[in-house]
Amino acid sequence: MPRIEDGGFGGGGADVREFDRVFGECLRVVREAQAQRAAKHRYYLNRIVLHVEEVIEASQQGLAVVARRFEGPTRGLGLQKVVVQARLRVGDKVSRRILAFAKRGRHRLEVHESVPSCAPIRPASDYQVRAERARRLGVIYPYEIIRSLSGTAGADPVMTPHPDMADGRFVELDLDASGPSGARLLPVDRAPGENTSGVVVGLVTHATKKFPDGMTRVWLASDPTRAMGALAEPECRRIIAALDLAAARKLPVEWLPVSAGALIAMDSGTENLDWTARVLRRIIAFTEAGGEINLIVAGVNVGAQSYWNAEATMLMHTRGVLIETDDGSMVLTGKRALEVSGGVAAEDERGIGGFDRIMGPNGQAQYRARNLGDAYRILFEHYAHTYVAPGERGPRRHMTQDSPDRSVLESPYRPVSDEVFARVGDIFSDATNPGRKKPFAIREVMLAAVDADAPPLERFAGMEGAETALTWDAHIGGHPVCLIGFESRTLPRRGVVPLDGPDSWSGGTLFPNSSKKVARAIRQASGNRPVVVLANLSGFDGSPESMRKLQLEYGAEIGRAVVDFEGPIVFVVIGRYHGGAYVVFSKALNERLVSIALEGSYASVIGGAPAAAVVFPREVRQRVERDPRVAALQQAITAASGAERARLRAELDALRQDLTLEHQGHVAREFDAIHTVERAVAVGSLDAVVPPEALRPTIIAVLDRELAQPSDAHPTLAPALPA
Repeated sequence: MPRIEDGGFGGGGADVREFDRVFGECLRVVREAQAQRAAKHRYYLNRIVLHVEEVIEASQQGLAVVARRFEGPTRGLGLQKVVVQARLRVGDKVSRRILAFAKRGRHRLEVHESVPSCAPIRPASDYQVRAERARRLGVIYPYEIIRSLSGTAGADPVMTPHPDMADGRFVELDLDASGPSGARLLPVDRAPGENTSGVVVGLVTHATKKFPDGMTRVWLASDPTRAMGALAEPECRRIIAALDLAAARKLPVEWLPVSAGALIAMDSGTENLDWTARVLRRIIAFTEAGGEINLIVAGVNVGAQSYWNAEATMLMHTRGVLIETDDGSMVLTGKRALEVSGGVAAEDERGIGGFDRIMGPNGQAQYRARNLGDAYRILFEHYAHTYVAPGERGPRRHMTQDSPDRSVLESPYRPVSDEVFARVGDIFSDATNPGRKKPFAIREVMLAAVDADAPPLERFAGMEGAETALTWDAHIGGHPVCLIGFESRTLPRRGVVPLDGPDSWSGGTLFPNSSKKVARAIRQASGNRPVVVLANLSGFDGSPESMRKLQLEYGAEIGRAVVDFEGPIVFVVIGRYHGGAYVVFSKALNERLVSIALEGSYASVIGGAPAAAVVFPREVRQRVERDPRVAALQQAITAASGAERARLRAELDALRQDLTLEHQGHVAREFDAIHTVERAVAVGSLDAVVPPEALRPTIIAVLDRELAQPSDAHPTLAPALPA
């Protein structure tokens, strides 16, 4: 019996060739018809209907194979769907079925199965026309997204947001026309698609593992079928009202914008700009008061909408995230308008404000998604770490099965370059890593510290020049935390390297964008979840390039973020910790900062080696001159004459160079032996020193203790810590 997995709707090679011949002929006819029409007047509701008489054995895997075969040849032909009427065998039963291969937006082909019907094709409703118009624009109609979020039958499979989701409910809201100003949002009972403005507003609720009682958000989406989501008074009033509702109910805002910017029309002008400014003001007030706006940019955003996105998610104080899909872009002026005005454009809007070249490398978009379904997966991972139910103090704890007493030392270490470690414990062993000086991948330590049954979510993964800092949303002992680590190996630089900057990103060093990333991560976690820092950090880079690129400003932003942070910070020295980086994470900045060091680590104003070379050069020179080998050679020079004296003087110069390095090493070791983490505990700079195997248990113990305190208390670390 022929199987769909064979590559076509036939069993033998002849059947496959016949199917492909007929299908190819259909595509040729459509292609020729489309070629006779101008691009803007081509047909976009075309269908190909094929009848296959042989009995076919079908499976979901086989249907996916056929969908992949159809996708390439049908691209760009304006096909609404390919319909195959066939007799399918499922188990022992053979029945006539219809397989519809359809594509929504710019996503992959999906397969929908149904029963044949003799009913005539119904004329397209206004809803269907608008949904098709959105598809032609390369986006998904907002009510189609709502169907998927609320689990409506027939919803687009690509929009399945997250496996934890269940029982989705959506309530559409609109302005109360009977009110004195129409500023209040009320539930409306109307058919999908009957919105009167370019913005759809509602409340969306989902039950998840953490929130079986429901996780509610204020939902906003642009309607691209109404002037491409252009913004005027009707849209701006609804956005302001949505932010008012979110503030009153203490809910996050979930926004899917597609917008051409402020409305440009013959009968309206600058008043539309004034309304977008009112929204801008409300966004600033909402975010400065702690409100969270999460954005999914899956289409073109122009002008005012791009500025709204920036005010909502890109500034230091904002808590929300911006997820950009491969089809998304944020521009101030579109490509054609830029070219007409004489500005510099790119090949398309994605080249001006897409993730790959612009918003990912500069860190303004925090996550990249392949499509809208992938964006929702990321967003729900974000909610798993950050969502706070109204009336609760913080995100709920994850019920982890990972033991709080687990030692990180036995966790495997997966080398990423030429590291010699086999397990994480080798990093902290004097035998395999004396002085904690060998490079290692901080990701491996971070993975060992977090709960094994709760995968972390990395922010700013594509941020260029920020590779030496890692910022994760993770769970430790079930507690949602912002986990920050500093790369402890040298990384290659991408792109053109300036002459006044480093050739590579040094391990344990903060560069301008790394500093900016860390400051933003701390700001975004403030008042929501604790911050845990795993520090092997020698300081800030002071090259001319870094100073030119705002190193001082972004380094200072870390200090300000720590001072302003609301909640506990657990700072753990796992290697070396020196210089200005020490200052911005000092216990003196925040009463709720708990500072711990692992045994064998170092914490001081400066490392021993630079101290010997820069701070104590006189001491080194004096030791060199007192060295018996120098004294003996000097005596020999005094007794010699002529050529012999010249040779001995050259030998003395070489000896002094060798002895300088030798005694610098002695002074460095003496300095490190004095400025130990134990001394830092004695003077109050650190709270405790714990063995490396207690890294995870200690962090969990501190989080348990700190999060049990009332929000207005400022407890300090008790002396009793896990041994």
